[in-house]
Amino acid sequence: MPGVSAGGNTVLLVSNLNEEMVTPQSLFTLFGVYGDVQRVKILYNKKDSALIQMADGNQSQLAMNHLNGQKMYGKIIRVTLSKHQTVQLPREGLDDQGLTKDFGNSPLHRFKKPGSKNFQNIFPPSATLHLSNIPPSVAEEDLRTLFANTGGTVKAFKFFQRDHKMALLQMATVEEAIQALIDLHNYNLGENHHLRVSFSKSTI
Repeated sequence: MPGVSAGGNTVLLVSNLNEEMVTPQSLFTLFGVYGDVQRVKILYNKKDSALIQMADGNQSQLAMNHLNGQKMYGKIIRVTLSKHQTVQLPREGLDDQGLTKDFGNSPLHRFKKPGSKNFQNIFPPSATLHLSNIPPSVAEEDLRTLFANTGGTVKAFKFFQRDHKMALLQMATVEEAIQALIDLHNYNLGENHHLRVSFSKSTI
């Protein structure tokens, strides 16, 4: 994986994280809204900071522009470009307590397919979430309950008229929506349907 590609640096430094709560997986999910996260390393000596390697410089720029200054687990995070070219994986056999994760082959990358529709649906964090891949058996009430269980308040919900596989769901605040996305993107709704969650430009 070349570290320097389209548009410069692929590695981001994220600081002021809530070290009690943050995991490589939660960073992968949130930053994965703006690009395909390759590796995440929470810094061993500074657990409120992490390095995140994106697939290319364009994606790291997008993630930085959209996530710097947002609230994650109650703290305003800072996102800057790192001087590191790549995120090093721990040496074979070295236990780093799960602080470093390689997501290079993750099936959850949103942008792997060139020309994927996901490229057109990149929006800043918003209180309204776009849900897709909803199975027919799942009702509005189920989804409202599921999202309320992430600790926020569901303000509004609307299935797409043409397509019940998709819906908009509005949380009370952007921070609640970020939390819900981290918790529920790729959530298994049964019948082999994994819920897809992204930020929406629409409101309900």
